[in-house]
Amino acid sequence: MPRIADHEERRRQIADAVCELISQHGLDTVTVARTAAVAGMSVGLVQHYFRTKDEMLLHAFHEVSARIRERVEARIRAGAEHRQPISGVLAEAMLEYIPLDEVRRTEFRVSRAFAGRGLDAPALAEVDAEAARQLRKEVMRAVHNGKECGEVEADLDPWPAAVRLTAVMEGLAMQVYREPAGASGVAVSELVAPVLAAELAAVFTGECRQYGKQTGTAAPPGDD
Repeated sequence: MPRIADHEERRRQIADAVCELISQHGLDTVTVARTAAVAGMSVGLVQHYFRTKDEMLLHAFHEVSARIRERVEARIRAGAEHRQPISGVLAEAMLEYIPLDEVRRTEFRVSRAFAGRGLDAPALAEVDAEAARQLRKEVMRAVHNGKECGEVEADLDPWPAAVRLTAVMEGLAMQVYREPAGASGVAVSELVAPVLAAELAAVFTGECRQYGKQTGTAAPPGDD
C-alpha cells in the first residue's frame, strides 16, 4: 500500500524551514522557493500547504508559540509536583519567553518578525495582539490564584500587576536579544533572573497557606 503522507509533519518541516531562514538571514529572505529548498520539498508541495509568505509566517508563529507553551506547561506541572510557590513557577515560566539560548533566540526572532510583518497586515497584527492578551490573561490568573492561597495581598488588582510583569518580561527579552553578551558591565542575561525575582516579590509578598497542609498544592499559573 502507498505510504500515507503525514501532513502535520510536512507542515512542521515547513515551519522549521521558515524559522531557520528568519534566524540565519532575516525575514526578507523568506520566500516559498527558499523555504521549499530548506525544507527539502518541491515548491509545488509547499504551495499545497501555504500559498503565500504570510501564511507560512503565520504557521511558523503558531508553531513557535505552541513550543513555548509546551515548555511552560511542563514547568507548571513540575512546580505543582514539587509544591513550588506560584511566584517561583511563574518566574520559571517567564524565562521561556526570554532569548537566553539559541532555541529561544530563534523563537524570539520569529515572533518579532511576525510582529513587524503585522505593521502592514492587520490580520497578522491581530494574531500578535491576541497572543499578548492571552499571555497577560495567564499572568493575571496566576496573580489571582496567589490571592486565593495567600501569596498575594487580597486587595491587589491582578490586571495592572499582570501588565507590569509582562512589560518587564518583554523588555528584558528585547534587551537580551539586542545585547546577548553585554557591551559593558554585567551582561543583561545575568540580570534577568534577579530582575524578575524583584518584580515578582513586589506582587507575591506572602506565603501560600496550602503549603502548611498535609495535602494539596498551590494552584499554579493557568489554573483556576
